[in-house]
Amino acid sequence: MAKKVTRSDQSKKMFGFEVNPPVFFTSTFIIILSIALTLIFREQAEVFFLKVQTSVANNADWFFILSVNIFLVFLIYLAMSKYGGMRLGGDKARPEFSTASWFAMLFSAGMGIGLLFFGVGEPVMHFQNPPWAPPGTAEAAQQAMNFTFLHWGLHPWAIYALVGLALAYFTYSRGLPLTIRSIFYPFLGDRIYGRAGDLIDIFAVLATLFGLATSLGFGVQQIASGLNHVFGIPSGINTQMILIGGITVIATTSVVLGVDKGVKVLSEWNMRIALLLLVLALVLGPTIFILRSFVENTGSYLFNFLEIATWSETFTGTSWQNAWTVFYWGWWIGWSPFVGMFIARISKGRTIREFILGVLLVPSLVTFFWMSTFGSSAIKQTLDGKSALAEAINSDIATALFVFFQDYPLTIVINIVAVLLIAGFFVTSSDSGSLVIDSLTSGGKIDSPVAQRIFWAVTEGAVAAVLLLGGGLQALQTATIVTGLPFAVILLIMCYSLFKGLKEDYVKIKQKQSQQQLENYEELVSEIISRRSAVKNKKSKTHETD
Repeated sequence: MAKKVTRSDQSKKMFGFEVNPPVFFTSTFIIILSIALTLIFREQAEVFFLKVQTSVANNADWFFILSVNIFLVFLIYLAMSKYGGMRLGGDKARPEFSTASWFAMLFSAGMGIGLLFFGVGEPVMHFQNPPWAPPGTAEAAQQAMNFTFLHWGLHPWAIYALVGLALAYFTYSRGLPLTIRSIFYPFLGDRIYGRAGDLIDIFAVLATLFGLATSLGFGVQQIASGLNHVFGIPSGINTQMILIGGITVIATTSVVLGVDKGVKVLSEWNMRIALLLLVLALVLGPTIFILRSFVENTGSYLFNFLEIATWSETFTGTSWQNAWTVFYWGWWIGWSPFVGMFIARISKGRTIREFILGVLLVPSLVTFFWMSTFGSSAIKQTLDGKSALAEAINSDIATALFVFFQDYPLTIVINIVAVLLIAGFFVTSSDSGSLVIDSLTSGGKIDSPVAQRIFWAVTEGAVAAVLLLGGGLQALQTATIVTGLPFAVILLIMCYSLFKGLKEDYVKIKQKQSQQQLENYEELVSEIISRRSAVKNKKSKTHETD
């Protein structure tokens, strides 16, 4: 009879590390092999993955659109249902971080860097090439903002919230490891500690590391473009290598310090700098126009919500969504193990209602205001006939943010703040990603040895550097997006698994409450009977005395 694998068997001490050997060594081997093959067959890999991505977008676009809407509806149902009051970690659990710190960390890890990269460029690109409106018109401008809100608002945060909630629930309320495998306990039972669970975690490690490495590589290219635009520093490969080295050192230091002293502090400073940049753009830019656009954009997005959220180009016969909506849904789903695990890591003690509404609404509203400030203002520049911005976006979107600020006073100061913020967001993405991979490869340990944290932080930087030197970032990014299709199926299963688990626990809670009420009632009845008996005895003694 096979030995039953338990949680205690997962983590082994080896070479100063504390790892789950099948996940750690298999993931490391696949990572090295994948990078080598990508570098050797870079052009063939890019062509292959691009063909696969195109095939997925053409044939499974409806599935992505339907799935992401199901995730959002499911979460709203949970928040409003009887399960909303259940607390992650039990009734006595309380949040580890303040609400402000919690928002700062989930926003920094989630998509802070993406807002800087696409906040100016995407709305203008939609304005120039809208889904169905005449290009360059007021209708095109409104449609551009509607779809920008769609791609960066409630739906992507619903993907992250679903994974984060499921992980937090099974980890803190069920006592299972903080790994993706734990979500499937209702189906696999103790088999999550075996090969099936190992395969799930290996898949999550690969998606997380490659997603982070490619994003780090492209982000470094944006920082280099910014330094070149502002200070005239060459943006070549030498500058990019120095930037990767610097970001990796800071991220490693943050990882060593841990969540409370490292990631939390950096995330809070990121939010302060982001607020500063946002205020500068608001005050020094067309302030009244921005405020008007925020109100109008939000209203238009909500009014057209069902139409744009379910639009799949059925009758138009176009493929506009392949490069945008379907691309984003695959990318967010591919990134969900990383962001979801990190959100779960910092969310113990929150109620389910607080968790869902907090993750869905607050980041979305901040995103809407950010996109209105930068995106609507960028469209206004284009409408005003300032062609430099549109030309920069079409030639190199990495320079869009810096060209955008040329129309502002204090341009150099603002661009310096922007470069610092981009670097800050990449550091927090890198260190939080390292903590996630560390947890996955250690069998769900939250506090692993320092050497192990350093290993994964350095590995991320090394992978990004190698791919920048040899090419292949685009191939791995495309491959990461392609993994969104099978993972979308996993997320749908996750919905059922989470609902089943919550239902079981809710019944147990009610039974426990009923039992407690019954015991309290019995104690009360017993006390009343005892008091009546005492009064009766007292009266009897008084009567005998008389």
